[in-house]
Amino acid sequence: MGRVRSCTLLIEGAKGSCKVEEDVYRWPGDIKESPRGNRCPKNSTWESANGPTLEAYLHPWGLSPAQTEASKEALTFLSSTSPGSKDAAGKVGLPRSDGGSSGIAHSGKTAPSFLIWAVTGAGKTEMIFPLLQYELAHGRKIAIATPRRDVVLELQPRLMRAFEGRSIVTLYGGGVQTWESGDITIATTHQLMRFAHAFDAVIIDEIDAFPYLNSAALEFAARKALAPGGRYVLLSATPPRALQREAASGRLPHVTVPVRFHRHPLPVPKRVPAPPLRRILRSGALPQTLRARLEGSLERGAQLFVFVPEIKLVEPLVGLLQGLWPDKVIAGTSSKDRERSVKVTDFRGKVTNILVTTTILERGVTVPKTDVFILDADSSLFNEAALVQMAGRAGRSKDDPRGLVFFAGLENTVSQTGAIRQIKKMNRTARRRGYLLD
Repeated sequence: MGRVRSCTLLIEGAKGSCKVEEDVYRWPGDIKESPRGNRCPKNSTWESANGPTLEAYLHPWGLSPAQTEASKEALTFLSSTSPGSKDAAGKVGLPRSDGGSSGIAHSGKTAPSFLIWAVTGAGKTEMIFPLLQYELAHGRKIAIATPRRDVVLELQPRLMRAFEGRSIVTLYGGGVQTWESGDITIATTHQLMRFAHAFDAVIIDEIDAFPYLNSAALEFAARKALAPGGRYVLLSATPPRALQREAASGRLPHVTVPVRFHRHPLPVPKRVPAPPLRRILRSGALPQTLRARLEGSLERGAQLFVFVPEIKLVEPLVGLLQGLWPDKVIAGTSSKDRERSVKVTDFRGKVTNILVTTTILERGVTVPKTDVFILDADSSLFNEAALVQMAGRAGRSKDDPRGLVFFAGLENTVSQTGAIRQIKKMNRTARRRGYLLD
C-alpha cells in the first residue's frame, strides 16, 4: 500500500449516493439465462411498490437445497436490516475474534452481522450470489473481502461471468485498479484500509484465516469501510470459538450449511499410529502401516496432499517419498517457496502425484480426486480448525466424494478429537435435515 508516515496528509472522500438502474437486476421478470448458468437475469423488471419475494433472488442460481436455505436466511437478514427497516440499527456488531463486539459504524449505530457457517466445499461463493443480486437491485455498493490474494483473483472471473454488465473492481497488492470504483469490490482485507464508510454491505470470507484472525488493524479496517446503515455477512468453515459462542447464544444471527454441494457426507479422518516425522526421516523408512495407506491411495488413482507442521520437514520428506516411488512425480512447497504457484498449478493439472506442504495450502486448493495425509497430526502447531481445513481438501468433487483422510501421529490430541467430532456432527446434521443423497 506504500509508505505512510504520521505527518502524511490523508484525504477522505465522501460516499456518493446510489440509484437503482432502470434495466438491470429488477424483479420479478423474464429470466434470459439458464437457471444453472450461474448468471444474473437480464432485462428483468422490479416492482418498486411491493418489491420481489426473496425466492425471486434464489431462483436463477441453481443452488442445492442446503445452499438455497442458507442464502434465503441471509437474504432475510439483509432485508430485515436494510436501511430504513425497523431493525436497521441491529443489536449485533462485527464480532471480534476475541468475542467482543466492535462493529460500530460511522453514525454511531451498531452494524448488524450474519454468519454463514458452511463446511469446506459447500459452495460459499454460489451462496452469496443471491445476496449480491439483492444489494445491487437496491442500488447498494458491496465489498467482498478475503485474507488471501489468490482468492481475490479466483473470484474475479466468476463474478464477472455471473454479473455481466456490472463494474467489478479487484484490489490486492500489486493490482492495477487501485483508484477505480465499482458496483462490487473484491479485495484483500488489507485493501479495506483504503475505504471510509464506502460500502452498504461487507462480506468477509474466511474470517478465521491469517492474517485477518486476531488482527485489530484489519478488524478496524473492516469497521471503517462500512457505511452508516451497512451490514456484515461473515463466511467461515471453521469459525473461531468466540464466534461459535456468539452464534450458540443467539447473539449472532447465523445459518449452518452442514453438507457440500454434491450432497455426500464429509470424509471422516482415520487415525494411523506413527512415530514422529523427525524419527521417520532419521531412519529413512516409513512405518509399514503408513506406507500401506499411501500405496492404497496411489493405487486407486488419487493425488495425495501430505501435510507437515514445519517448513524444514518438507524437502527431506520429498526425498524419502521419491526414493520409495521413483516413478511418481513428487513435489514440496511452503510459504518460502517462490515457485509455489507453479507447483500448485501442476498439482491441479495432475502433473504431480504427491504434494508435500505445510498449512499454507490448507485452504483454497481443490483437486477432483485427492486423499489427505496429515503427518505429526498430534503437533501443537495443528489446531482443530487447521485439521478440519486440511481434511477438507478430500472428497470435494462429485466424481470422488469419498476421498480419504488420515491423521498420522503417536497421540490422539484434543485437536484431533475435536476435528473428528466437528466433521461427524456436520454429517449427522446434514442427514437429519435430509440433505444427503445416501
